[in-house]
Amino acid sequence: MTRSHHDIDNWTLTTPAARSQNGVVASQHRVAAQAGAAQLDAGGNAIDAIVATAYALNAVEPWMSGLGGSGFMVIWLAKEQHAVALDFQGTLAGDTRLEDYPVDPNLPATPMGFPGVVDNANIEGYRSITVPGAVAGLDHALSRFGSRSRNDVMTPAIQLAERGLQVDWFTSLQIGVCARTLARDPMSASIYLPGGHPATPESRLRIPNLAGTLREIAAGGAETFYRGALAERIVSDLQAGGSRISREDFAACEVFEYAPMVAEHRGYTLYTPGEVSGGLRQREMLAHTFEAIPTPPESPTPATWVAYAEALEACWRQHKIRTGVLPPRAGPVDGENGACTSSMSSVDAEGNMVALTYTLLNRFGSGVTLPSTGMLMNDSVSYFDPRPGYPTTMAGGKRVNSSNMCPTVAVRDGEARFSVGASGGNLIMPAVTQGAALMMDFGMNLEEAVHHPRLDASYRGSVRVDPRFEPATLKRLGERFELEIAQQLVFPKLYACVSAVSRDPETGECLGLNDPTQTICGGAAPARFDLDPLG
Repeated sequence: MTRSHHDIDNWTLTTPAARSQNGVVASQHRVAAQAGAAQLDAGGNAIDAIVATAYALNAVEPWMSGLGGSGFMVIWLAKEQHAVALDFQGTLAGDTRLEDYPVDPNLPATPMGFPGVVDNANIEGYRSITVPGAVAGLDHALSRFGSRSRNDVMTPAIQLAERGLQVDWFTSLQIGVCARTLARDPMSASIYLPGGHPATPESRLRIPNLAGTLREIAAGGAETFYRGALAERIVSDLQAGGSRISREDFAACEVFEYAPMVAEHRGYTLYTPGEVSGGLRQREMLAHTFEAIPTPPESPTPATWVAYAEALEACWRQHKIRTGVLPPRAGPVDGENGACTSSMSSVDAEGNMVALTYTLLNRFGSGVTLPSTGMLMNDSVSYFDPRPGYPTTMAGGKRVNSSNMCPTVAVRDGEARFSVGASGGNLIMPAVTQGAALMMDFGMNLEEAVHHPRLDASYRGSVRVDPRFEPATLKRLGERFELEIAQQLVFPKLYACVSAVSRDPETGECLGLNDPTQTICGGAAPARFDLDPLG
């Protein structure tokens, strides 16, 4: 059976790549990418660039990630010929109680596939918030592997926060989609819903206290955020709103630095954060693909896409069994459309390369903006199962141990060739892995791989395909799967939002670009960060 939804919009989608021999940055917001690329221009490295980009997103794309979020980073250190993974995922309050999250069978499952709970307490409001790891992770990366000062790296983010969020139609769309959740929180409503309605294009939103919070972090780093004066204000706001998070929970936040998970494919070594990320599914998908296609043809064929879809279905089924979403012999369960997270990549002239993905989980996270800091907070409690007895069951102090995020760095012959990541919940790993596979299996360059049609499969009962595929491919897939033919759109995001960079070690040319459906995305080459032309 085939369901067709491809007659909605009429678009021809392309996106330009940033090019430079001195490095590039790719981000879901081009201004944030420019903030990162300015670090390269000032003599910094790829780690400086990625941290600057991540902080800048607080001011230009606050609905996807930020100080109140958590995530993963993979770093390739060119001189040391060594890869490092950072896990700065969130943790539940030490006093977390299952009775705070009674299952409501009338509500849909969370984005992770777990049951909904009464009053959406695991996805909206103060009880949905975990201790955020973002500041710990970014500060750790910068102090361990960066070359510039925290103040230098964070200056563009502070400038952007002082300027305020310039609203365009895309911003209005993001706010409108989440208006009901934002309306629940007085602070968020006052910022994003002026007069009770989503902010309109050509207006400017001020996020109270955000610039000051960024300045405090620039001065005191993770220490003040988790154990100092800033931590005291954050926890005070959280507890006033009904969260069980304590000062002790904040003080206990830590970053895990470790050797990444490795996957070998067609002469490449791929590094990901491992089993708690989408990395294990990526490795399983590539292993299935290699078995099905030991020697790839010159270009993808219908059989290629059947093999990719079958591999994705198999690895997703195993993942759902491991996390308790499925019993071992159960059939598919419905999935969701992509809606969350921010991914970015950077590379410098020396060949250092970084892939970073971090998130508030859902768009606008919990919908809560903390009054004293301007921080929009995550809803990462929904990473956990409210039912007892599962691997991901809620428990006091438990760390997020199952994520879709899949930042990937690919190395060949001792040189980092590309890094790729994506946003979009369950859609992340299929998008990242297909892009990587197209480059490794068929020798596509980054532009070709990012612009190529993709499919999405996550063992949910159907396979979604882009109508730009050749008719023979659609026919072959339709003989094997129930198809949902759906074009790539700005909204809803049906195939994830990919961000990636590449570097040719022979010429030194670096490329950076993003998913063509996201109008605010962009790559940036090294240049001075000048706020004036931005308004």
